[in-house]
Amino acid sequence: MRTKQKILPKQRIQPKLKIQPKQRIRPKKKIRRKKVIVFLIFNLIFAIFMAPFIIFRGPFGDLKVLAVGSIITSRHPQVVRAFLSEEEISEITKKFNSPGSGANINRLINVSDPSAGIVIEDIKGSAFKGKVMLIKDPKRIQVAVTKDIGETGQLLSSMVKESGAIAAINGGGFDDLNGRGNGAYPMGISVHNGEIVSNDSGNEAVEIIGLDKDGKLIGGKMTASEIKSKNIREAVSFWKTTLVKNGKRGDFIDGEWGVAPRSAIGQKEDGTIIFVVIDGRQPTWSIGAKLSDLYQIFLKYGAVNAYNLDGGSSTELVYNQKIINKPCDFFGERYIPTAFLVMP
Repeated sequence: MRTKQKILPKQRIQPKLKIQPKQRIRPKKKIRRKKVIVFLIFNLIFAIFMAPFIIFRGPFGDLKVLAVGSIITSRHPQVVRAFLSEEEISEITKKFNSPGSGANINRLINVSDPSAGIVIEDIKGSAFKGKVMLIKDPKRIQVAVTKDIGETGQLLSSMVKESGAIAAINGGGFDDLNGRGNGAYPMGISVHNGEIVSNDSGNEAVEIIGLDKDGKLIGGKMTASEIKSKNIREAVSFWKTTLVKNGKRGDFIDGEWGVAPRSAIGQKEDGTIIFVVIDGRQPTWSIGAKLSDLYQIFLKYGAVNAYNLDGGSSTELVYNQKIINKPCDFFGERYIPTAFLVMP
């Protein structure tokens, strides 16, 4: 007798699972940080690209005037001319002409050295800080000219060290030939000890700032032959230089110069020479000064004549072989063509 076999239900064969390798899960924080960095970089590039359009074509009139005056007299005036016509530049600069605020200029600290015949004072305005140096004997002032004319300028500290001077301020401007900007070519005419050391103008009249054989500070347009006939002993060149002439305001327009670091030289009735340096382009320290601010400073110190020198990153004052102001150049000092020295 056959027994019936019990038929088992067909078992389902489970397919083999494919084991996936473990995937690295990136932390969300790192992803967010990268997105933030990319976002910031993009906005920074965008802001840099748009800044000139906002400044020169935007609705901010005061910002436009300030920028035009500051850049047009720098080594890169082409930046302004790329966005504005000469007519627009002229119209803007004429709007920015003010008498300056003498009431906001304070003489802060006296550092006198009677044996050296020098007094140094800190000064402060509403948007700037600077130094004033008073030199009793004007005949101690000499001009230094770079020893490597046509090749490179010199550091002011180097000029002081080589000459044995007690103090010095940067002097005239320079021609930026080939875009090198290294102070190798003094602007106009430079005079030392009655001799013309450099002259890029032939016998054409150029703006000079200098002292005659009697120690009188003289400025204005002169030819090389006039310099000789007027017994100019020391001189450098810059342009549109007169701040004070016979006690009166010079013919200058603030808008053509903007706000920047400044260097200037003046003289009191008794012959005392006045060096002025104003730091600038350093928002946490000093923004800079207008020419009208310089004018007010010289009036406060009793100057009868005063003249603007090369400013910007050239602005520097040295005393006892130390830089006593804060130059705005990243490297501290720049190479310059000329300087006024105070000899022992």
